[in-house]
Amino acid sequence: MNPALMKILLVPVVLLALVILFVVISFLNVWIYAFAAKAHVSFLTLVGMKLRKVPPMLIVEAVVRLKKAGLYKTTTDDLEAHFLAGGDVLNVVNALIAADKAGIELTFEQAAAIDLAGRDVFEAVRMSVLPKVIDCPDPAKGRTTVDAVAKDGIQVKAKARVTVRANLERLVGGATEETIIARVGEGIVTTIGSSMSYASVLENPDLISKRVLDKGLDSGTAFEILSIDIADVDVGDNIGARLQADQAEADMRVAQARAEVRRAAAVAAEQEMKARVQEMQAKLVAAEAEVPLAMSAALRDGNLGVLDYYRMENIKADTDMRNNIIGDPSGEGKPLQE
Repeated sequence: MNPALMKILLVPVVLLALVILFVVISFLNVWIYAFAAKAHVSFLTLVGMKLRKVPPMLIVEAVVRLKKAGLYKTTTDDLEAHFLAGGDVLNVVNALIAADKAGIELTFEQAAAIDLAGRDVFEAVRMSVLPKVIDCPDPAKGRTTVDAVAKDGIQVKAKARVTVRANLERLVGGATEETIIARVGEGIVTTIGSSMSYASVLENPDLISKRVLDKGLDSGTAFEILSIDIADVDVGDNIGARLQADQAEADMRVAQARAEVRRAAAVAAEQEMKARVQEMQAKLVAAEAEVPLAMSAALRDGNLGVLDYYRMENIKADTDMRNNIIGDPSGEGKPLQE
């Protein structure tokens, strides 16, 4: 064979050998790690992961954990698909292992869905095994008690502790802890409000937990309520008495306003009557002013004699004297005051 042709053919062979050598060196550690753990992953699979921008070591680590735990149903394709979807592969694997050890039925599809929904699937599995205690109300929100008023008007302050367990079947799309706290708080308010007196609540605080628990408050949530325990019950203010006092004060203000209206109307009527008296007095003065004119006309026309005029003047003077004697200079006939 021509030496020149051999050199031409040798170049691609050398390049191919170098590429294969580079691939082997790049993935040798990962392959040996998987092989030693009896979780065989081929070189072609590792190369495909690299081309798909999937960290080979991450997937191999997940496969090794699953194989060591005795879980063989999950494949590398499932793990790669979950990674490419933005999920936390190792967290899902840890959740599957924890669920298997705890005897909880959890498939990879369920765990992946929970993880992609934004929930911590490993924490959910732990909460299924070890229930969580939730304070109601949440102290982080700034309130420490749930306040309600019994039928006798006395305020009762209660604090509850809710023990919940994660429900993996309802974890996707189920309501969160805030919903549980809100529902339990509503149930406490309703139970206290339906009580005849605050004394019955203080005597039997377990009635609150029983009634609230019977309402099925975990419906539609991602949790299962195991128990509701009343941690503390205290007596607050007498809301009924305060409301009655406020109502009485409001009624008093309304009565004062109405009385002020009547007083103003009375003052206006008094002023109107005074004005009418002044008007009548003015008419009386005008009428009295007509008397001398009438007498002058009568004298002029001969209808009144001089003696009659003097006799009238004498009667008038006699009347004025008598009025002065009895202490009534105005001539209105008022009795003499002592």
